[in-house]
Amino acid sequence: MQHRNDPAAGIETTPEFERFSQKNDIFTRAFWDKTVQTQKTDSFFASYRMEAIPRRGDGFSQKDFALRNASWLISDIMADRFSSDGRREGFQAPLSNDTPIADQKVKFKSPAQASSDIKKVASFFGADLSGITTLDDRWLYSKRVDARDMSEKDIGLPEGITHVIVLGHEMDYEMVKTYPSALGGAATGREYSHEAAVVMQVAAYIRNLGYSAVASMNDTGLVIPMAVQAGLGEYARNQLVITPEYGPRLRFSKIFTDMPLEIDQPKRPGVAKFCDICTKCVDACPVKALPSGAPKVSEDISTIKGVKKWSSDAKKCFSFWASLSSDCAICMRVCPFNRDFTQTRHKLWLKLALSPLRRLALWLDRKRGGRLKPGEWWSR
Repeated sequence: MQHRNDPAAGIETTPEFERFSQKNDIFTRAFWDKTVQTQKTDSFFASYRMEAIPRRGDGFSQKDFALRNASWLISDIMADRFSSDGRREGFQAPLSNDTPIADQKVKFKSPAQASSDIKKVASFFGADLSGITTLDDRWLYSKRVDARDMSEKDIGLPEGITHVIVLGHEMDYEMVKTYPSALGGAATGREYSHEAAVVMQVAAYIRNLGYSAVASMNDTGLVIPMAVQAGLGEYARNQLVITPEYGPRLRFSKIFTDMPLEIDQPKRPGVAKFCDICTKCVDACPVKALPSGAPKVSEDISTIKGVKKWSSDAKKCFSFWASLSSDCAICMRVCPFNRDFTQTRHKLWLKLALSPLRRLALWLDRKRGGRLKPGEWWSR
């Protein structure tokens, strides 16, 4: 596959570029790679079934784990419904079509009208952001994973897919402040359950219009470059997409379709320039899994090969998750862009951060990003 750069999106590939195989995703590696597997790894996965609940005080009580696991319920149901066939849907396989494609296609006056309608419907069903880009096959996984034995299978997208609709789902601002904690993990789980419903409903709407639509969460392809290309935000040092509406506080889902749509253009307002001078996420990471230098090509097998970017040490990151028996989003919590941008003072800060006065914005942020005690979240 030829490499190509996308300066408008800030994406730079090298001649060594290769599509990523999902088998090398750090969470999938935890099932087959002995260098990742530990007793703590087993406890991490068991805790989501309430089989192993560490009790280490505030944020890690049974009540906290109970809420976190309840938040994942809908996503878990969707992931498990065809697990006997090796399809862990939403994570290692796309979500199955629950409705057929209508025989008659609805014709739109223009791709712009079609895109406008799709975004309106996505908002109606509960998506906080939506953007559209053409399908860039660089970001499709080379193979998906059969969850029964970790063998590799074809990803199974139908022929004729031309566009990707990327949906953003906001994580709860106050709950994110409690990371790292099992309570904080409920902010992640709630959005996975929300996005499962939203992405399936939007895809069903498109099929009802007579077009192909494959609902997808973490499966099938890398959503971060798709979100960047769809104009939703800019890639940051903490491996997250920073958006002007919600900062880094988003989960993303996507729909692959052959519907003729008007695409959105990528935007680079200045987040990467801010990240060039900011290392708050690096400094806060307990296991030093985040990069402090300039973007570069990573040799880590859990990172896509031949892309010049900021990349984490996936094993270090996951090891900390395993030790907590919950996910960690300290890098999200401390990010200067993690703000409530409905407030005027934060809107003004954003303008400053994206301007040549970004160092002043960083200085103004020096005391922010502290952790909210989970007990305080419960008592509010």
